[in-house]
Amino acid sequence: MKKFELLAASAIAMFAVTPSFAKTAPAPEPAPAQTDAAAPAQVADDTDNSDIVVTASKRETTLLDTPIAVSVTSGKTIQEAQIRDLIDLQSVVPSLRVSQLQSSANTNFIIRGFGNGANNAGIEPSVGVFIDGVYRSRSAAQISDLPNLKRVEVLRGPQSTLFGKNASAGIISIVTAEPSFKFGGNAEVSYGNYNAFIAKADITGPISDTLAFALAGNYNRRDGYVFDAGLGKNSSERNRYGFRGQLLFQPSADLKFRLIADYDNIDENCCAIANIVAGPTTPIINALAPGGRGIDAANPFSYVTYSNFPSSNKIKNYGFSLQGDYDIGNVGLTSITAYRKVDSLTNQDSDFTSADLIGNNSANSQIDTFTQELRLTSNFEGPLNFILGGFYFNEKINQANSFTYGAAFRPYGDALIRAATGNALNVATLEGTFGALEGAPTRYLNTFFRRGDGLNEQYRLSDESYSIFGTVDFKITDRLTATGGINYTDDRKRFSTNTVSNDVFSNVNFNAPQYAPFRYQLILGGALAQGAPLATAQAIAAANQNNPAANPLNGLRALQFLPPFQNVPNVVEPGRTGDSNVSYTARLAWKATDNISLYVTYATGFKASSVNLSRDSRPTVADLAALQAAGLAVVNLTSGSRLAGPEKSEVYEGGIKGQFSHAAFNIAVFKQSIAGFQGNIFTGTGFILNNAGSQSTFGVEFDGSVTPVRALTLNAAVTYLDPIYDSFVNGSTFNSSFGVVAANLTGKRPSGIPEWSVSIGAAYTLEVNDNFKLSARGDYQYESPVLISEGATYTRKVESLNMSLTGQFSNGIEVSVWGRNITNAQYLTTIFPSVAQSGSLSGYPSQPVTYGGTVRIKF
Repeated sequence: MKKFELLAASAIAMFAVTPSFAKTAPAPEPAPAQTDAAAPAQVADDTDNSDIVVTASKRETTLLDTPIAVSVTSGKTIQEAQIRDLIDLQSVVPSLRVSQLQSSANTNFIIRGFGNGANNAGIEPSVGVFIDGVYRSRSAAQISDLPNLKRVEVLRGPQSTLFGKNASAGIISIVTAEPSFKFGGNAEVSYGNYNAFIAKADITGPISDTLAFALAGNYNRRDGYVFDAGLGKNSSERNRYGFRGQLLFQPSADLKFRLIADYDNIDENCCAIANIVAGPTTPIINALAPGGRGIDAANPFSYVTYSNFPSSNKIKNYGFSLQGDYDIGNVGLTSITAYRKVDSLTNQDSDFTSADLIGNNSANSQIDTFTQELRLTSNFEGPLNFILGGFYFNEKINQANSFTYGAAFRPYGDALIRAATGNALNVATLEGTFGALEGAPTRYLNTFFRRGDGLNEQYRLSDESYSIFGTVDFKITDRLTATGGINYTDDRKRFSTNTVSNDVFSNVNFNAPQYAPFRYQLILGGALAQGAPLATAQAIAAANQNNPAANPLNGLRALQFLPPFQNVPNVVEPGRTGDSNVSYTARLAWKATDNISLYVTYATGFKASSVNLSRDSRPTVADLAALQAAGLAVVNLTSGSRLAGPEKSEVYEGGIKGQFSHAAFNIAVFKQSIAGFQGNIFTGTGFILNNAGSQSTFGVEFDGSVTPVRALTLNAAVTYLDPIYDSFVNGSTFNSSFGVVAANLTGKRPSGIPEWSVSIGAAYTLEVNDNFKLSARGDYQYESPVLISEGATYTRKVESLNMSLTGQFSNGIEVSVWGRNITNAQYLTTIFPSVAQSGSLSGYPSQPVTYGGTVRIKF
């Protein structure tokens, strides 16, 4: 805590000395309004193409003077395009991809093909999300329906020099409007298909000459667009609300404080999956399901699913932040203190069938995050300027999971055993045989795959890190600036588990000495069935009855779904990680003319080690051997990974930006790579967390806009990506039966990264008369066909059109009609092996067309 104490003491000292420096003023001058930034074309919404102010480099600069690949989406664009959250944002930012997975709390952000961190609270994100300068460490805290957005900045490429440990792929910075000393506000109500109802309102104004406030609230509900035939109700719904309050205290022109408190609540049934391939277990499931049908087989876009209990997502996300800004002459001092809390309770019918296979798969997590940032920013008129700062991060994660079998899993397990052994064995036979050989014939009676048995899991993780960072800008000439930056980050994690399996079948050791007679008989019968003479068969059985590699029961190990868990820390595994890293940036920026600037950049990025907080956490091969040698290994323990080591990225990038009175453009060409890329692959029964050797991407990004006449603005954004696994020896891929197997992916193109991503938009405003104008907007999104997952033949191609029409009255009333994905593009976002259903494949279908109307009033 010493680093935090130094930062906090500095923050307190900063404000303690304020009165002696502050200039008194009867009332602060309101900050000048920043021009709304446009869609990714990055041109102001006004047709005069005025300068766009961004904070991508932690200082306010115009977009033209910001030598970083950054896309800026304005509040006006977000409003007109009906972008409700970050999931919708990708429709106007082609280098960004956002996917929501098995729950509302699992949202994955990818920039330039790099990103992860959605399915496991212990996995660090590669894309950092900041809201009003506050880092949101986990996806459950990043998906709020924020009111009164000013702009969203997407910084592409490594940003660790200024943003620290979790910016190896990029940054999403969300900026909301601060309280105003002028009274105003707006309110809106929307209604759409699927009975969607959205209400938002905010109000702001002065409390005194030096104190202003802002209050906002939002409510968002929608019936599900997927029909759950097993339950007879809809799924994939929306049901969320939130409140936000702000105070702005500005006692002088040099000093201001901004206090923000917010609360968001999500309680919804999400997220439905579809069956893509119905494997050999499908008839068994249908036989066990009510009505004889448990899966909508191989029909992913029917938007019909089956389950036997609804998937619930209950998330509370709240916190506060205090930002202080103090100008001391030509140096600005900024302090941002924040506390965030996320309480998440999810439960999912993870077999995605109406057969009662999985009775419970709940995850109850609490995440407490404290952050403190201090920075000095100079504003000298001379050639040299700098940013110097420190960042402290302290997070605690407590997670309790429960996974239990349902009533149908025992007959399902029995059917799988019969299928695996050609009806030679079944559950009852195994229970009786194992018990008899242990001298207790009834010990296992009716215990295998028993309803309510399973795994009770508890995980704890504490993460403390700090960063010291700085950049220096030196003007070589009036138009040529050299920038150097450095960041030192130290990250320490401690984690522990208390996970217990009471799955009786998974606790049986097939290699136990007392089972030798059983193994002997099975080997003997197999040899005789293959035509071996009796004496030969007996010799084979005698020689192999204690040979683990020849154990005839090995084929049943795949059905030991929930084996005993080796908890950590233990005498071999300490349950901690420690990473330190130096990231740096070197940049040369040249403002060739008043309208054109160019830059070249070399930058590195860093992402700290991730911890596998799941039932799939296993010791490494070396640690397993040590545990076995010490006699400490639990039964049926196999090797795997507890964590993935840090990943480090680098980018070589060159760009050119142009800003003219009626047009603007931005071009970036880059070569970006990540060494030790952290992968998290689902196998059908669990996740594999590991590091790729190296993945790199060559890419070109273009965005631009033109206003040929005052009423019309056209914009386009194009991203070309050519990724490759430079080294990934320990990768994984699908086999022919959609099982996940080890594979050397070196030299292969990573899946899920389209070669071409395009966003094209147009906005037209017709001034009907002095009291009314009509605005039309359209956005087209295209992604070229891309393989969804390694080893599978399924591809994704996106062609989607969004449109809106708004009538604006001079009295502040606006009426809009809108539609998203009005072409009803259908594609799969993600595919994975169906849970405990060998040979079956599942996936997440795209959202269907949505449309509606909005009434808004501004005052």
